[in-house]
Amino acid sequence: MNDPDAYVEDRSPGIGRLRPRAAFASDLPSIALDGDWRFRLASGLDDLTGDFAAPEFDDAGWDLLAVPSCWQMTGLPGEPRYGTPAYTNILYPFPVDPPRVPRQNPTGEYRREFEVPDGFPAADAVLRFEGVDSAFAVWLNGIRLGDAKGSRLTTEFDVRPALRPGRNVLAVRVHQWSSGSYLEDQDMWWLSGIFRSVSVAARGVEDFFVHAAYDHTTGRGSLAVDVTAATRVSLSVPELGITGADPAGPHVIDGVEPWSDENPRLYAAELVSEAGERIPLRIGFRTVTVVDGVLTVNGRPISLRGVNRHEWHPLTGRTLTEDTMLADVLLMKQHNINAVRTSHYPPDHRFLDLCDEHGLWVFCEGDLETHGFEPGGWRRNPSDDPAWREAYLDRAARLVERDKNHPSVIVWSLGNEAGRGENLAAAAALIRQRDDSRLIHYEGDWASCSYVDLYSRMYMGVDELAAVGRGQEAPTADPADDAHRRSLPFVLCEYGHAMGNGPGGLSEYQQVIETYPRLAGGFIWEWIDHGIARTTERGDSFYAYGGDFGEEIHDGNFVADGLLFPDRTPSPGLVEFKKVIEPLRIHIDSAAQQIAVHNLHHVRASAYLGFRWSVEDGGEPVGSGDLTVPAVAPGATTAVAWPADLAAALDSARKNGSGQEVWLTVTAVLAGDESWAAAGHEIAWGQGLVVPAGSPIPFTPAPATAHDGYLALGPARFDSRTGALVRLGDLELDGPRLDVWRAPIDNDLLNAFGEPQIPAWLAAGLHRMRHEVLGVEPDASGLTVTARLAAAGSSSGLDVVYRWTAFDGPVADRARIRLETTVTPDGAWSVPLPRLGVTMSLPGTDAEVEWFGPGPGEAYRDSRTAARVGRYRSSVSAMQTPYLRPQENGNRHQVRHARITAPGGTLLITGDPVIDLTVRPWSTEALTTATHQHDLVPGGRLHLHLDQAHHGLGSAACGPGPSAASVLAAVPTVFGVEFSTGW
Repeated sequence: MNDPDAYVEDRSPGIGRLRPRAAFASDLPSIALDGDWRFRLASGLDDLTGDFAAPEFDDAGWDLLAVPSCWQMTGLPGEPRYGTPAYTNILYPFPVDPPRVPRQNPTGEYRREFEVPDGFPAADAVLRFEGVDSAFAVWLNGIRLGDAKGSRLTTEFDVRPALRPGRNVLAVRVHQWSSGSYLEDQDMWWLSGIFRSVSVAARGVEDFFVHAAYDHTTGRGSLAVDVTAATRVSLSVPELGITGADPAGPHVIDGVEPWSDENPRLYAAELVSEAGERIPLRIGFRTVTVVDGVLTVNGRPISLRGVNRHEWHPLTGRTLTEDTMLADVLLMKQHNINAVRTSHYPPDHRFLDLCDEHGLWVFCEGDLETHGFEPGGWRRNPSDDPAWREAYLDRAARLVERDKNHPSVIVWSLGNEAGRGENLAAAAALIRQRDDSRLIHYEGDWASCSYVDLYSRMYMGVDELAAVGRGQEAPTADPADDAHRRSLPFVLCEYGHAMGNGPGGLSEYQQVIETYPRLAGGFIWEWIDHGIARTTERGDSFYAYGGDFGEEIHDGNFVADGLLFPDRTPSPGLVEFKKVIEPLRIHIDSAAQQIAVHNLHHVRASAYLGFRWSVEDGGEPVGSGDLTVPAVAPGATTAVAWPADLAAALDSARKNGSGQEVWLTVTAVLAGDESWAAAGHEIAWGQGLVVPAGSPIPFTPAPATAHDGYLALGPARFDSRTGALVRLGDLELDGPRLDVWRAPIDNDLLNAFGEPQIPAWLAAGLHRMRHEVLGVEPDASGLTVTARLAAAGSSSGLDVVYRWTAFDGPVADRARIRLETTVTPDGAWSVPLPRLGVTMSLPGTDAEVEWFGPGPGEAYRDSRTAARVGRYRSSVSAMQTPYLRPQENGNRHQVRHARITAPGGTLLITGDPVIDLTVRPWSTEALTTATHQHDLVPGGRLHLHLDQAHHGLGSAACGPGPSAASVLAAVPTVFGVEFSTGW
């Protein structure tokens, strides 16, 4: 090779590499090379250190950099020390001219000295890199071992020509951009470096492939292990009575317990070579098949309640510790998630070990995406260019070979958003030839499904999803392809885009998925927000997103679309998803005095759960107890009568209750410890209204009277000119007045498949509506204020009548006033409203809030399944949801009544019968203009929003908008709310 740097732009996956093999542990010695390496960041290919690989090169003046790490993340949360992260979703951050990349190509030069102890089997050693982004070349003791691409794939080199006892010097040159970058456009931060572990390991057994099938008709397991080794190898599985046997078998075992997400049964095994090497195995028996268009494992249909998971940490990027991986797996299991798609590359192999252990179905995805070719009409897309064939086949082979022994992996996914082409078909054929025990997935082939085993789509609407479930989808062009596709299970490989406040409508999707057996479920996009931890000059902490590092092109906060916030705190979206996909449905039938339990598990009976009931009157507990539920078989339903103590508690509540709503809640919790959660962890719950609220007490309206500069109505004082409520008792107030605007959520601002909602709202002037008071009229029974809400330049508006009444009764009642708001649209209203309600403010920067209604977290009309009725307490500050880009948040849905205790006094609010409640320490205007959480500073007043309704959340940032039932149309509306200073 005349140009020593030609490998950077060569389409070849690399030279000098060993054939890929499985990831496995061995008792042979190894030398871990993680730790501090000497490091220099060159600006490009014209700034390289010519002799840096020489063992005698003096690197004392170079920096120290941790390996593994992403070099752009070094220095955080302060200023990045080496370059900066950059985020794009689709576009390449360099000119699209494959396979060429810029000559100004940041290049990390790494050096590491290490000692090889006496007796180390250097003659059988390999150098292993678990992950290097993007292309790299390797020298050991000045001898060039080779080069490689495929950032998230394992690469091994033969070090026998160079490794020696004592001091050794390893030199690695890593390039940020390479021809491989064209295959790695995976909607994430562009980061570089040796970001996974490095080691020198002795190799005895070269490779093995565990084949462990399960026959559900006989209960037998079939086990065979294909071993590649220079010496004889024996297999032992003590629990199955296999000792020192020929691994190839096949061994047929009666009464095997199969592996599944619900029962991740692993059998401890061991391979032992004649040379003395011992390799521990964990074997799971399972068989994946498609039966009559239904995805089955071990003969049972399965439903994927999944998430797409990028590897991410806000301080270290794609470099994760095993503790972080475990945290992800445990959080998934604790939130009823049973499947993960490793978007869009193979994860650290230790993550798959955890999936095996704790039970997650895995779609293991190849390190492939070429989405940046789409804006150019897919011109020169590598997927259909024969010159890239070797790279595609190499990536497919390395995917399968490394992870082939994981029972959790049930599907190989070729990659993501790489268009179409013969290279993808060739990769599928290679995988199928090597491993026909799993299915093959690739969403980009949905039009024909000619080389895949699953019909897969992204962000399909609910109506179309139902049509697919019925087998009534639009036909393909080719009748043969059409027949083949209709025979396949359907998977939503991405749906429920979890960007900002949302996703909405998850319960609608789940209802359809559970209706049609062909629908195998899907994967929420995605697991975690990719925010990067930063601090401002004044020390404020925040999470950065695209554009915060001065990128030339970027896609803003589109990188923050996860169910977890960057610190792995569950978002309201994850709490909602847990409830929507709970594996049991608990239904309370008050008329029949029964509790029905429907088990949605595919293999696990409900015996592992304990059930408990509780009764609350107005949110206050009046009774609780254990509920005996016979074990419910998978797919079955059992109904149990109310136990005597429950019936007694309800009877007491009816006779002696407060007159408020009485609710019965039944929970299902772990009866014992599981590997992923302790006993008592809640799995599912159901709730039913068993005693409705009593009728309101009638009252005689009090008169409104005029005074010098104000109007008096009971304990309330109003501005005589504007009609605004300025005082209630001793509490100073401002408002309420009609409000239709909300700080736009990401699903309002963006739409991947159509026109976003926000342009129509802005064109209608909904963000700049003027509140014009037309009349303030006191009378003998109250106060009437008429007004009009309209935008400058618009002939359409909202006519509003505020009718105030006060209680004319005992002293305790005189503290209560009632507002009835009547809204009448005037003119043409072709756009929905963001919200419809009234807003007001009172002094303070924080307050205690107590409410009776759904909670404890935020909820909206199409994201409220997880909110259960009860009495809750919080502070205003704690009620704010810290979405990375500030937006509408914190709404409490259908509140019956609430108490706000602020420094200036206490305000009580009662819905008629319910009202949505939001309390904030900043205005909607401040929330709208803020770009990060640290931009939000309390302004000295608490802002209350009392809404009759909100426009739905939907998933329009990358998916459908709100369903028709969740669209807030401008129609005549009347809603009421009461205010008081005493409960």
